[in-house]
Amino acid sequence: MHLLIVEGTHIEAELRRKFGASHTYDFCPAAAPDLRTRLSAADVGFDLRPWPELHYELPRQPLFYDTSRTSLAALFHKEAPPLGPVFGVCAFPTLLDREVLETSLYRPEDASLLASTCTQLGTTYCTVPDRVGLVTPRMVCLLINEACYALQEGAASAHSLDATLQLGSAHPRGPFEWANQIGVARVYETLEALWLDTHEERYKACALLKAMYLRDSQFVL
Repeated sequence: MHLLIVEGTHIEAELRRKFGASHTYDFCPAAAPDLRTRLSAADVGFDLRPWPELHYELPRQPLFYDTSRTSLAALFHKEAPPLGPVFGVCAFPTLLDREVLETSLYRPEDASLLASTCTQLGTTYCTVPDRVGLVTPRMVCLLINEACYALQEGAASAHSLDATLQLGSAHPRGPFEWANQIGVARVYETLEALWLDTHEERYKACALLKAMYLRDSQFVL
């Protein structure tokens, strides 16, 4: 298959590892003047911009949108109806290259097409509810937020908390290393979106995390 990925260079290596060398890849900047031509040559599109612009190019092939910080329902609210099938996908760095592709549906009737598309992509998949944060981004961002509270309260250093949580909970990496790899901004913006969606206290971003987001900082380990 030929995959078009708009604004996806930050996860290029993961996409190539996830779907493999049997496919061809076109990593396209959003401002490319030939975007429509490149889309017409693709079998599947991944639009990683915060707005659902790719479907306005009159595509018929399946389109995946990163719904880690939104939902398909919100993405297409008051927009012109999609002209082709659209799916949500977890496209956070470190969370894409997993055995199971985490997806969501905009229209239940597209479930069979999602299944056949994932078969052609060569990946197993799971379908989760079309909610802000999907499942894994929500859980990972909560873990990072709680670790930020512990760091803010002086419970331990970032390095010590990372080591303790990684070894004690068998996570693949510590929360602060994870935050750096995902991107502090993505973590904070996901929590903000979850708070606006649910108004549950557990999603309120720690002041330390917010300050780092505003300063465009990373955790020092």
